[in-house]
Amino acid sequence: MTPAADMLSSQRAVRWYPPSYNIRVETLPIPEIEQPDDAIIKVQLAGLCGSDLHMYRGTAGLTEPCIMGHEFIGEVVALGASFHSGSTGRPSLYSTLRVGDKVVSPFTVSCGECHFCRVGFTCRCAESRLFGTPMTPGGQAQYVRVCRAGGTLYSLKDIPDGSLLADSSLLLLCDILPTGVFAAFQALSHAKTLPFITRQPYPLSTSLSQAGDVSFLPFLEEDKSLTMAVIGLGPVGVCTCIALLDMLVTRKLKFNVIAIDPNEARRAKMVSIYSIISDNQPFGEFQVADTSNVKDLVAKLTKGVGCNAVIEVVGNTSALRLAYELVRPFGCINSVGVHSDHAVPYKGVELYDKNVSLDFGRCPVRAMFPMALELLLKRQDVLGSVGGETSLVERVAGFDDAVQIYDDFDKGKCGKDIV
Repeated sequence: MTPAADMLSSQRAVRWYPPSYNIRVETLPIPEIEQPDDAIIKVQLAGLCGSDLHMYRGTAGLTEPCIMGHEFIGEVVALGASFHSGSTGRPSLYSTLRVGDKVVSPFTVSCGECHFCRVGFTCRCAESRLFGTPMTPGGQAQYVRVCRAGGTLYSLKDIPDGSLLADSSLLLLCDILPTGVFAAFQALSHAKTLPFITRQPYPLSTSLSQAGDVSFLPFLEEDKSLTMAVIGLGPVGVCTCIALLDMLVTRKLKFNVIAIDPNEARRAKMVSIYSIISDNQPFGEFQVADTSNVKDLVAKLTKGVGCNAVIEVVGNTSALRLAYELVRPFGCINSVGVHSDHAVPYKGVELYDKNVSLDFGRCPVRAMFPMALELLLKRQDVLGSVGGETSLVERVAGFDDAVQIYDDFDKGKCGKDIV
C-alpha cells in the first residue's frame, strides 16, 4: 500500500547528536515502506522517558545521530504488502490492520513469531530493536516507520470503552504503565512471595509442590502480611505503586507498602495520588518515605525482619544497594530500572547468606498490554489527566520546546512531558 495522499515529503523531528547533551529539531525526509512487514505511523503524541536521558547524557555508548523517542501513538498512514485480509498463520494484525487505524507502539520491536514472542517474552524477541536509536529511528517526529509492525503494534480500534481513555493516557501504554504493572506482577508472582499470598508455607505455597510438612506451626497474623518497597517515584515508580496497590487490594491481601524517593516533590505527588486511589480500603497501609529514614521505618514495621520484596525503578547502584539493605532473608529484589555498565553492588557471599533472589531487565510491553490496559481503564482518575497535582503527564509541548524540555528533564525540573 502506498502512503496516504496527504503525506508531505518532509517532517520535523527531534534528533540527538553525539557525544552528549546535543538535541536539535530538524527537517528530515518522511520514512517510507522498506519491507513488506512495515507500517508508517503519523505520530499523534510522543513521550519523553527517563531512559531517554541515557542517550541524552551520552552514557548509552552510541556514536551516531538518531531521532529520539520510544513512546508514541498515532494513525496508520501506510502498510507494507504483508498486510491483507488473506494473511494466515501470522500475528492477527497482518490480516486486520488498516490505513486509518489508531495504534500504540511498545518501545521495542517484536516480530510476534519467534520463540521468545510465542512464550510472551516479547522484549527479548530475536529481532528486538529499541525505538529511538540509530538503527530504529524513534517517535519524536511527525512520522515513524515501524518494522515487523504486525507483531509490534497494538490496535486501539477494538478496545472496549476506548472512548473513555484520554489520548495522553494512551501514551503511558508504550512503556511506563506496562513496566509498572510488570514490576508489581513479577514481585507478587515470585515463589518467595507466594507463602504470604497463599497462606501456605514454602514450598507448598507453589503449585509445583503437592506435599508439605504438617509439623509446621500455623501462620501467625504477622506471617500473613506482605511488606513491599518501591524505590524511585518517577513516572514508572508511580505506575508501579498504582499497579501494586491495585493487585494487593483486588486480592484482599494484608500489606504494608513503602514508596521511597529522596525528592520531596515526587514524594508529595505520590501522597496526593494515593489520596485518590486509596478508596478507604481496609487491607493495608501505604507510606511514602525519604531514603534517609526508610531503613528505620522498615525495621519498625517488620520487627527488624525486612521487606518481602523490593522493586527498584531508579537504575543506579545506590538504589540497588538500598534494596538489598531493605529486603529480608529469603526475599526478592525486582529491578526494572535501566542500568549502565556499573557492577552490581553486592558480593556473592551477601546474596548467598541472605538467600536473596535478583530479577532484572526490561518489560515485555507487548505481552503486558492487556493487564496495563485494564488498569488504565480503571484508573483514568489519575492516569488520564494532564498538568494537575496528581497527573503523571505534566504538559504537552511542541517540537520548538524540545531542546528546553530535555534540559529541564535532565536537571529534574520537570517530570513526564509529551510532544
